[in-house]
Amino acid sequence: MIRKTLSCTLMAVAMTMAATMLFFASSASLQAAVTELSADQKNRLERSYSPSFGPQDAPVTIVEFFDPACEACRAFYPIVKQILAENPDDVRLVLRYTPFHESSEAAVRLLEAARLQGVFKPVLEAILAAQPEWGNGGPRIEAAWAAAEEAGLDVEKARKNLVRPDIDATINQDKKDVAALKIMQTPTFFVNGQPLSSYGAQQLKDLVSKKIESSQ
Repeated sequence: MIRKTLSCTLMAVAMTMAATMLFFASSASLQAAVTELSADQKNRLERSYSPSFGPQDAPVTIVEFFDPACEACRAFYPIVKQILAENPDDVRLVLRYTPFHESSEAAVRLLEAARLQGVFKPVLEAILAAQPEWGNGGPRIEAAWAAAEEAGLDVEKARKNLVRPDIDATINQDKKDVAALKIMQTPTFFVNGQPLSSYGAQQLKDLVSKKIESSQ
């Protein structure tokens, strides 16, 4: 009876040890996969052509997957702008195009044409302000063009640039990165490569503050 009990005990210990080893092996594999995915994410988060605001050497970079026709992106823009204004030396914003809505790609082409003229920021702010007129009511993109013209865009020149190969390449690469990163909604934020896990203005501010503090 004693031998039988001892044998059962040893078997239980062995099974526990095996289960523990399997757990740690699985955890190690999972951690390796997470590290690998994070590295891939980092490579896909920002491209050399991506429009950005703030100093290139800022210790904190916000990457926003952004749709100009998205109401939430419009609502978040003043918040992101405030973060940049409050941290002019420490924070940089990178925009990645995520054209999910009907009018989105046309608006992205407009923005890229504005960037060629050096009026990206005023045109961006103008079309965001005018978004209720064109963003969700179908392809009423002319309202965005009118707003852009008021903001200083040479419309005639811009229309000629809409189908430039470099603009096509920008949109296509951003779409590929959005798909690879499985971005499902806009805006989606990453701060120094870390995704904003809890959606909200204060959560974004807190994560940026944390990254600034850790960089000092």
